[in-house]
Amino acid sequence: MESCCDLQVDVNGEETFMVDKKIISSFSGRLSKLFAKSRSTVNNFKVIFHDFPGGGENFELVTRFCYNNGIIEINPSNISLLNRAAHFMEMNESVSRRHNLLEQTEKSLEQISYWSWSELLVALKQCQDLPPVAKSSGILQKCLDSLIGRVALASGSEASPYPSNSSPDSSGFRFSCDTRSTESLKNSFSRVTWWFEDLLVLNPNLVEMVVKSMLSRKNDHAIISRFLFYYQKSKFVTATSVEKRKIIESVVNLFCFLDQSSVSCKSLFGILRVALSLNISKGCRNKLESMIGSQIDQAALDNLLVPSPHGSNYLYDVNLVLRFLKAFLRGGISKISPVRLRRVASLVDLYIAEVAPDPSLKPSKFIALTSALPGSARESYDGIYSAMGMYLEVHAGLSEEEKMKICCTLNYDKLSSEACMHLAQNTKFPSKTTVQALISQQSKLKNLLHETNHSRSFTDSPCSISSNGSRGAKDDSQEQIVLYAGKLDISADNERLRAHLQGMQWRVMELEKACRKMQTQMAKIMKSKTTSHSNAISLPKLCS
Repeated sequence: MESCCDLQVDVNGEETFMVDKKIISSFSGRLSKLFAKSRSTVNNFKVIFHDFPGGGENFELVTRFCYNNGIIEINPSNISLLNRAAHFMEMNESVSRRHNLLEQTEKSLEQISYWSWSELLVALKQCQDLPPVAKSSGILQKCLDSLIGRVALASGSEASPYPSNSSPDSSGFRFSCDTRSTESLKNSFSRVTWWFEDLLVLNPNLVEMVVKSMLSRKNDHAIISRFLFYYQKSKFVTATSVEKRKIIESVVNLFCFLDQSSVSCKSLFGILRVALSLNISKGCRNKLESMIGSQIDQAALDNLLVPSPHGSNYLYDVNLVLRFLKAFLRGGISKISPVRLRRVASLVDLYIAEVAPDPSLKPSKFIALTSALPGSARESYDGIYSAMGMYLEVHAGLSEEEKMKICCTLNYDKLSSEACMHLAQNTKFPSKTTVQALISQQSKLKNLLHETNHSRSFTDSPCSISSNGSRGAKDDSQEQIVLYAGKLDISADNERLRAHLQGMQWRVMELEKACRKMQTQMAKIMKSKTTSHSNAISLPKLCS
């Protein structure tokens, strides 16, 4: 076939081709329409393509197809390129089916089940490197479906959500109680993770499509979660800062689609530490913090000790921990089990003790930490009291009003007797707090005496006389405590007041011990009466 180079084609500014206008336009509907509209009598034309898929290399493949009368070898390594070019050039119009490049690529795609795993990955990688087109034949989705199907088939995830619990004979992996068990477990683990490394060639956008397709097929969320952590860690080795930010945002977005129980809290903290230096989007950061906060009960103290942001003068990022706690409580306190709540409270108490000595920590932040959880979260406030002591010692310049605001978060009813005794002589605390602690202890003593009297009322043994004597002493002491507390002059000398309160505290502790001893004695009496009653022998009446 004779041809003349009367058409100049500039491909994306990369390369310029001289081709026969008649030959190329006979296979391309796009060029054919373009030349039909032109009324120019000039023989030589120039066409400029700014976004030709695959660039100059792919345009050369197209010209070979046209110059070879619509014949070219289509294989997994070029099917994506040719398919996209066929869409771009509209090579499905005004030509026979045998010479239709678009139909030829789609027909070749029907053989995808015979492609090797590596050929499938090559085709997918080409798809991700090409720009999307308005009209898509679905070649990308077909490649994804094939890849996910092979992963599921090889790992056995369709038969079992966690393949390590089963071992089909065809796999050659069997669990036993002998020395081969460990090796079998290793093989089973490899059987569900073998594809992790191969998918590192895919970019974050394509990985997102892969994962979403896996989720639609009900694949194991734990395996998907493990893959995402592996992908993020592996890709970071060679990625630029911009690429790292894109990877983090894609991975975090995908975690939101998974069951939170399948996402490791420790690993999320690892991603957070990396993300803090990458200036990720606010939306992505909020999602990450929300996921961590929802399972903060699984965290350790070291996880929470995140350095404060650049420009802040305090040691640790307290605001971050407050956001975690807000996310933890977001669903409502009624939906959180008491065990989880107490676990978080213990963790927060450790954190407060760690940040309390920071001289730059503002009172408002300290108060926010101590009041972040509801009172029911803690069985004891001794840890909070200890942290308050450290904070007040470091911040000795605070006013009495500021100190009182800090102490308002202290639950005196949940302080131990030892803590109350220590508070009574702690000069770092405001005087009013020592009185509140005494009143709280007095209230507990009243309740204890009331319970004791209530228990004694059910006994009528002679031994109860001594109990009455003890009770009288306790009542007198109780009245003395009430009268004494009522006569306290808050405005009196602080040292004298603390000395009196310390003496009163000792008396409260002694009374508690006496009450506990009395309760023990009464329990023994009740038990003795019950036993003697059940073992009584019925004697015959005497004859009159």
